[in-house]
Amino acid sequence: MTEQVTTEKLFQDLQTVVRDAEALLKATAGQAGEKLQEARTKTEESLRQAKSRIEGLEQAAVRGGKEVVNSAEEYVRQNPWQALGVAAGVGLVIGVLLSRK
Repeated sequence: MTEQVTTEKLFQDLQTVVRDAEALLKATAGQAGEKLQEARTKTEESLRQAKSRIEGLEQAAVRGGKEVVNSAEEYVRQNPWQALGVAAGVGLVIGVLLSRK
């Protein structure tokens, strides 16, 4: 069975990867060696870029959510009776589904 990946799940997974990579960098901080230092430097830069992208995605998601809320509010203000009818219909459907136990 396949699991559907949501944006929220992907975001949480990315944050976990970043935290794990940071923990790995801290754990190897006392290790010496040119190749290890080079790898640490590349990893640190990759983490900085990943964090920046994650923050950008989070801000974009918040902006998108606010736009949806604003659009819904605008629609309700312009069409109050239609919005009330839709809300009543949704409430009726939910009530019927819950009473079918």
